[in-house]
Order: sequence, then structure tokens, then C-alpha cells
Amino acid sequence: MTQMRRTQWWWAVLLSCTLLRSWLHPDTMSQASAVNLRRFIGCAIREFSFLAKKPGCRGLHITTDACWGRCETWEKPVLDPPYIESYQRVCTYSETRLVTVQLPNCSANVEPSYTYPVALRCDCAVCLTTTTECITSV
Repeated sequence: MTQMRRTQWWWAVLLSCTLLRSWLHPDTMSQASAVNLRRFIGCAIREFSFLAKKPGCRGLHITTDACWGRCETWEKPVLDPPYIESYQRVCTYSETRLVTVQLPNCSANVEPSYTYPVALRCDCAVCLTTTTECITSV
């Protein structure tokens, strides 16, 4: 058997074992992905629910896609002002789509429209106060 065929055979066996394990023990696969989320470094789209409210209307439960994750960040001291060099990135929206819904039971003088963003793409980037709640401004 050639080296290439042995390698292909080995990957086929490994894939078969993994699929068989996930079929026989689906619980262990979901536990493994939960552990991976704790160690995940990067930015991804995740489902998010919230209560949309405005004065004069009843609330509406909304489920949308939002950015979620942890990005590489570091700081180090330097001799020149401001005496620190930092690399701070946050998981933030790089592409969104706006969706407008009508809130229920609004008073006659209240516009019932409520607009919120839906994440289409997320990336680790500098925090911009125009789209993200940042601890410090850029």
C-alpha cells in the first residue's frame, strides 16, 4: 500500500469512528462543544433574545442574531507617554441588516415602530462607539 493510500485509509477510519461515536453517544459530543465555547477565541454570530420596549407601548420579545465572542487583547508598558501600548479588539458587527417591527398596544400618540440590527457578519475589531457599547472611547 502506498503512503498516500495509507494516509487516506487512516483518515477514513478516523472519520468513521468519530461519526459512530456521535451517533452512539450524542451527549458527549454536545458536552465537548460546550467546553470548546469556554476556550473559544474569536467572533461569531449567536442567537440573542431581548424585550423591545418604548414608553407608551407594551414590550415585544424579539430573537435576533448578535455578535458574540472574545478577541485577542494585550497591553504592555513603554517608556514614552502614554506609557502603555495596547492592542484591544472587541467582537463587533462588521455587517448588519436593520429590521423594523410594530410594538403592540401603543398609545394613540406613540409611533409603534421599533428598529433593531441583525448581525450578518462579526469580526474582532477596534471598538467604535457608533455601533458598540465600549468601556472607553476610541
